[in-house]
Amino acid sequence: MRASGTFKVAAFTPASVPVAAIETALPVGVATMEKEFEGEIVGRSATLFTSAFDPNGGTGTYIAMESFTGTLQERAGAFNFAHAATTLGEGRQAEYFVIVPTSGTGELTGITGTGGLAVEPDGTHRIWFDYEFGDAV
Repeated sequence: MRASGTFKVAAFTPASVPVAAIETALPVGVATMEKEFEGEIVGRSATLFTSAFDPNGGTGTYIAMESFTGTLQERAGAFNFAHAATTLGEGRQAEYFVIVPTSGTGELTGITGTGGLAVEPDGTHRIWFDYEFGDAV
């Protein structure tokens, strides 16, 4: 099954990070995020976000772990999903997106699958989940 929707970042809060033991050309940053979802995906998420990013060139990589609560196509519950991508100024590459097995609750118990994110030229953030239900992995 596929559920799709849009989301807005409701909050992005940088977190303090200990000084890295190894210095690189891009420092590593950590933040927490809150997102709000609409469409076939309705709800909110809390995200732990880690990145190494050059804001001047738009180059970097991020890794995020999200805890979602809400509904996917009217099935209510919560689950975790992880995603990562690299940007080189425009577009995304080396994308990774997975629903964390055995993390589902309520009507989303047993959810597994993948998905993706896209940012449109007008700034609209899109998300989709390709998911199924079955025995927990």
